[in-house]
Amino acid sequence: MSDKKPGTGSSRFRSLSDPETLAKFAQNLGEGIYITNESGEILDANQAFLKIFGVATLDELKNYRVSDFVDWEARKNEVALLEREGSLRDRELQITRPDGVVRTVLDTWYINKNPDDPELIFHGILVDITSRKALENQLVEQSIRDPLTGCYNRRYLSALYTSHTDPDAMWGCIYVDIDHFKQYNDVHSHGAGDNVLVKMSRFLMRYVRAEEAVVRMGGDEFLITLFGTGLKATEAIARRLETAGQERGPVSFSLG
Repeated sequence: MSDKKPGTGSSRFRSLSDPETLAKFAQNLGEGIYITNESGEILDANQAFLKIFGVATLDELKNYRVSDFVDWEARKNEVALLEREGSLRDRELQITRPDGVVRTVLDTWYINKNPDDPELIFHGILVDITSRKALENQLVEQSIRDPLTGCYNRRYLSALYTSHTDPDAMWGCIYVDIDHFKQYNDVHSHGAGDNVLVKMSRFLMRYVRAEEAVVRMGGDEFLITLFGTGLKATEAIARRLETAGQERGPVSFSLG
């Protein structure tokens, strides 16, 4: 039996100062590691980076530049900021892969200056947060949507109001109220009432533009928000809705 104490054996893989250890560490990381230059050439990258970008080999990757994956004008602004700061951490970035798939990553990178070489070299690491971002967006969407009708809710309306703070901005709104809605619940059951609300919401969303949000205010009341729309245009949209309602609306309604 050996009397060698634990930890006194070979120093292999025990120090990041060891080039073989460092190379193995970089290649086994789940995060993407890369080296680029100022013109956007990708000089080196690990396997995780290749996977994020949907590229099979490093030789294949070297056929591309950074500008093939990201908004190059925005990237140049980042480079200018990097030159002033020396490093940038956790910058959210969208990349478009050669197969068209869009990934969202957090990019941390820093600048390397060689006094013997005027070319700037950038070292960076990417963390793929695409799944997390999709979940965040899903949770946000759920928080601002009415679960029954799919319309926006009051929480969305509050956020919409704070995002349009220009006092000179033109805007309008149309308030919609289903006629005699109480009888759908009292006479035909709450299930029938819910069905009416769903049909009404689909009707409203079909007859307004995508940027004209339909908000369920509660009960049988809906609000259509029209930012960038003056009085005449708002009245025209209301008349269009009224005519469509008379011709093919699911139920009768009043608006103002």
